[in-house]
Amino acid sequence: MRIAQLAPLAESVPPKLYGGTERVVAWLVDELVELGHDVTLFASGDSRTRGELHAVWPRALRLGRKGADPNAACALLLEAIAQRARDFDIIHAHIDWLPLPLLSRLGVPFLTTMHGRLDLPGLGDVVREFPRAPFVSISDDQRRPLPDANWSGTIQHGLPVDLFRPYYEQGSYLAFLGRLTAEKGPEDAIRIAREAEQPLRIAAKIPRSETVYFKKELEPFIDGKNVRLVGEVDDAKKQRFLAEAAALLFPIDWPEPFGLVMIEAMACGTPVIAYRSGSVPEVVEDGVTGFIVEDEKQAIAAVHRVGQLDRRKIRRRFVERFSATRMAIEYEVLYRKLAAGGSAQASAGLNIQPSGT
Repeated sequence: MRIAQLAPLAESVPPKLYGGTERVVAWLVDELVELGHDVTLFASGDSRTRGELHAVWPRALRLGRKGADPNAACALLLEAIAQRARDFDIIHAHIDWLPLPLLSRLGVPFLTTMHGRLDLPGLGDVVREFPRAPFVSISDDQRRPLPDANWSGTIQHGLPVDLFRPYYEQGSYLAFLGRLTAEKGPEDAIRIAREAEQPLRIAAKIPRSETVYFKKELEPFIDGKNVRLVGEVDDAKKQRFLAEAAALLFPIDWPEPFGLVMIEAMACGTPVIAYRSGSVPEVVEDGVTGFIVEDEKQAIAAVHRVGQLDRRKIRRRFVERFSATRMAIEYEVLYRKLAAGGSAQASAGLNIQPSGT
C-alpha cells in the first residue's frame, strides 16, 4: 500500500529527546516499510525514517529557530498533503483535529490516531461536525469523553523489541520519567521514595510554562543525593536509566491516554508502580508487570514488594503485547479495510482491539 503519515512538527521523527507521539510515528513508519509498504512521512526536515521523507519545515519547532510561527509550519504541512493526496491509498494523521476539514474533502481514505487527552472543552463540537471521520484510540479509556466519535478501533502503542535490552538484576533506585507537571505526579513520586527510604532519579523535561511550579514545588526537595534530577534523556541514556531502576513510579493525576514510558520500562524488565487512572489498567498487569495502586500509602507498600516480581516475565509480557510489529500489523488491517471501502464506509463496524488483554 501507498501510505502517508502526517507527523507533528514540534519535534523531529524520532525526537532528539522528549516526544512520545513522534517516537511512535517513527516506529510505525519503519515497521510498515518492513512489512513491504511504500510509506511517505510528512515531518520536519531533521527527521530520520526508513520511508520517504517529505520535509515540510526545516527543523523541529521546539529545537529550531526562536520565534518561528507554528501556524505557518502547519499550513505548509496541510498544503503538502493536499498536493500529493492522490499519491496515496490511505492518509494517516497524528496531528489531532487540525487536518479534518482538508482530509474530509480530498476523496482519499484517511484516519486519525488521537494521541492526547479528549476531555477538553469543545472537542465534542468537533466530533459532531465530522461524524464520518474515522478515529483510532490508543486505549479504551481515552475514548470515554467522546463516546459518539467514529471510533474504528483501539490500537495500543508498541516499540521495537530490540530497542531496549532487558536487565534482570534488582535495581538500586526508583525512577520517574516524564514532564515535570503536576498531573504527572512528580511530587507524589518524591514523597513515595522518601517514605519508602529509596533513592529517586528523575529524568524529565521542565516545560517553560512549569518553571514556577518546578522552582516552588520540586526543586527544594532535589538534593542531588536521595532525589536527583538527571534532565532529559535520549534513547541510549534512557536504556540504562530504566533498566537499572528497581521500579518506575507512575503516580499520574490525569486521564493518561497511554503512557509510553510504562512499556519502555517493561521492555527493560523493570516493574511499574502506577496509580489507577486513565490507561493504566489496560497497560499494567497487576502483580505481573507491576502494581496498580490507589494512593501513596499503597505505592509505598508496592515499592517493598517489587522484588517479588519476575523481571524476565515482565520482559516476556512486553514482547507478547507491546511490540512495534504488532502495532503496525493492526494498523495494516485497518488501512486495508478503509482503503477497500472508502474512509467513511469502511470505518462502519470496524473494531480493532488491543491484543493480549
